[in-house]
Amino acid sequence: MNSRERIGLTLQHREPDRVAIQDAPWETTVVRWHKEGLPENVEPEEYFHYEMAGFGADTTFRLPEETVEETDEYIVQRNKNGALLRNWKHATSTPQMIGFTITSREDWEEHRPRMAMARDRIDWENDLTRNRKEHEAGRWCAYSAPIGYDRTQGIVGSVNLLMAMLDDPKWVFDMFEVGIDLNIACAEEMMAGGFKFDGAFLYDDMGYRNASLFSPQTYRSLLLPLHKRICDFFHAAGLPVLLHSCGRVSELVPQLIEAGFDGLQPLESKAGMDLIQLKKDYGETLCFMGGIDARAMSNPDPSVIEQEIKTKIPFAMKGGGYIYHSDHSVPDDVSFEQYKHVIKVVLQYGTY
Repeated sequence: MNSRERIGLTLQHREPDRVAIQDAPWETTVVRWHKEGLPENVEPEEYFHYEMAGFGADTTFRLPEETVEETDEYIVQRNKNGALLRNWKHATSTPQMIGFTITSREDWEEHRPRMAMARDRIDWENDLTRNRKEHEAGRWCAYSAPIGYDRTQGIVGSVNLLMAMLDDPKWVFDMFEVGIDLNIACAEEMMAGGFKFDGAFLYDDMGYRNASLFSPQTYRSLLLPLHKRICDFFHAAGLPVLLHSCGRVSELVPQLIEAGFDGLQPLESKAGMDLIQLKKDYGETLCFMGGIDARAMSNPDPSVIEQEIKTKIPFAMKGGGYIYHSDHSVPDDVSFEQYKHVIKVVLQYGTY
């Protein structure tokens, strides 16, 4: 059974031969693993046989990129959305967003025409070739893109966006809608041009450690109709839709199901996302991916991660509907040997 078949059955709430395996090690984690035994010219997705491949388009404003400042410790760059990002050179972390070109509705209206669809937003030469290769290899290929709140906070900033959701919801809805429409247009163009997709994997971070970043009522008014629009688009093409949303988003789950999402990832344990309880409450309608606490992976006592896996995976995999993933990503305090043990135990308890 190849990855496409395995994940396809899983998302239909049917039991394949075993749980599918996917993960996201930090860059510094990969550097460490290469020093500890991972062959130099081999990436983790190849060594551990990860089963998904993502393809997307350039949905930015396509503004000029530039380096604004560089020191021994960090580099500050302006990206294609006009945002200033500080990246630390000696650590893997989320870039620090320190400035934005678009901070008001007037700025948005000025730049909005840059969001028009154009065929050259798609890398036809490299991505189409890679898509064909991955599809032929049997991997589960997805249209992947940031959408909604997550995409927009990278354009105007989290504080500006959260305040605007209260003060100027019509502006916020317009920003969300333009992004959704552009992604639909890009996906449509890619499929018409030869890309083969098995589903969509969309990113919309809507939570932090303690709760969702906004209320369920705000989600219903500003995001649910647009999430439903893009889910309906992919469903019409026969494609399931997975949602990546970090943090504690449990209070939004009923509406995520209403919007049409077929699966939810990464289920952050440290934010209180309880894989077993989610399976109990929503397992008949929603698939789950993740929920294995990465903090347990680095524990020097291997029984800690073994207990984590054998407690969660056998329950979550019943009747299909579960894909292995860490509860966000694999940090660089996890050694290569520890992670090899993780995958060994996942296969031990994740085989039907």
